[in-house]
Amino acid sequence: MSTVTGIYGGSFNPIHQGHLSLAKALAESGLVDEMWLLVSPQNPFKVNADLLDDDERLRLARLAVADVQGVEVCDREFSLPRPSYMYNTLRALSREHPDHEFVLVIGADNWERFPDWYRSKAILANYRVIIYPRPGYTLGKVPRRVTIAHTPLLDISSTEIRRRIACDPDYDGEGLPEAVWEEIRVQGLYKKGQEGHD
Repeated sequence: MSTVTGIYGGSFNPIHQGHLSLAKALAESGLVDEMWLLVSPQNPFKVNADLLDDDERLRLARLAVADVQGVEVCDREFSLPRPSYMYNTLRALSREHPDHEFVLVIGADNWERFPDWYRSKAILANYRVIIYPRPGYTLGKVPRRVTIAHTPLLDISSTEIRRRIACDPDYDGEGLPEAVWEEIRVQGLYKKGQEGHD
């Protein structure tokens, strides 16, 4: 029997408690057996994004999930052509892990622009999709292979976290896993001039 694995892609710039809470909620929901957080080196919708170094974001993500049951970090897109197209990633993962059924996990904001994704119809034809709620987005009727997850609405923003790290001397890591904040603080990451994008 296949392991049902949710694929939750993102820049994770940096990974925060909202990402972790969503992944944990889905892993415990019964919709999937486990969650893989797919760190993306280049989102095709954010080609000019000034991201923190790929390996740094990957390292922070791995620190964040070190003690989280049912949640892992995946770096498969690091060895695929850029920009990273989810269709190509899912096909590569399916070839390499035939004992897994991969399910795409995206937010309501991404679902709104999903028709613009590379080979979006092929994704829907070959993979199930789970949509999680995002503040300010409403979901109407969805196709048969799409499930709406009733996960907590956590309004935490990587953009706002980066802004506070860069500009607020009193910022204490609110919204970040403790190990991630400690590493950011010690290494001086996301200081002015390194703000980057989600």
